Amino acid sequence: MKLENASAVVTFCEKGAEIASFINKENGLQYMWQGEEAYWTGKNPTLFPMVGNTYTKTYEINGKKYAMKNHGLLRYVDFTCIKANEEEVIFQYEADQDALSQYPFPFTCRTIYRLDGLTLTVRYEIENTGDQTMPFLFGLHPGFNCPLVQGEAFEDYTICFDENEHLEQLIIDPNAPKGVTGKMLELKELPLDYALFEKYGTLIYRGMHSAYVTLKGKEHGVRVSIGGYPLLAFWTAKRGAPFLCIEPWYGHGDFYDCKEDFYHREGTMLLAKGRMFTTAYTITLF
Repeated sequence: MKLENASAVVTFCEKGAEIASFINKENGLQYMWQGEEAYWTGKNPTLFPMVGNTYTKTYEINGKKYAMKNHGLLRYVDFTCIKANEEEVIFQYEADQDALSQYPFPFTCRTIYRLDGLTLTVRYEIENTGDQTMPFLFGLHPGFNCPLVQGEAFEDYTICFDENEHLEQLIIDPNAPKGVTGKMLELKELPLDYALFEKYGTLIYRGMHSAYVTLKGKEHGVRVSIGGYPLLAFWTAKRGAPFLCIEPWYGHGDFYDCKEDFYHREGTMLLAKGRMFTTAYTITLF
């Protein structure tokens, strides 16, 4: 399954309805991280109905305890391609018994891809097909090769916001009352440095006003839309890992052993029966 035009070719896989490859035909570069055992075998998972996990790795609904793997269900399941033509590719997954044993809310998820020049639009439709209000978190986790060009280094790249940002960095701190502290920052550009990730683990920001963020190298890079997402994270596995994940989130996992139920954790969204949640983002190569 693929989308192709004069500028780019994108291929997809049924597991997680993920992007398998995104190549700029104009320069021959592969932009998507391909997964590697030494660093991170993931590529670009969809995070639902968890971003991260609960502090205890379990949660309770109607008096019954459940558990999911990190970042929820969708990254581990096989979708069905229900449409593939020159204009769009659509994948669909309907919660099966295995999913319901981990998350007791029937749902259908569709992932829709469209390619226009060097821009890939990814749209998500999640429908509550059950009889109860459905609590969930949602986030994105695309990984990009960094560096993109042979001979360049991770440190040759910079994260660039469209606007001068006055935002809050959420710093994971086990000694803080809620497991996290906030630091206000003025930020427009952030040069990449493995030391940042060794210090903070994941860079998590809240309160962005930019519609886009760009991972920019000496000549090439990738621009990702983040408008509408209240949180934005950047992550790489460890020193020497040749990739960066750009992660727009609607919510986050637990930073501490919170006592709020699954319906009331920070960032949790509630979807009434029969209703649909939709969101989208774009990836543009250059």
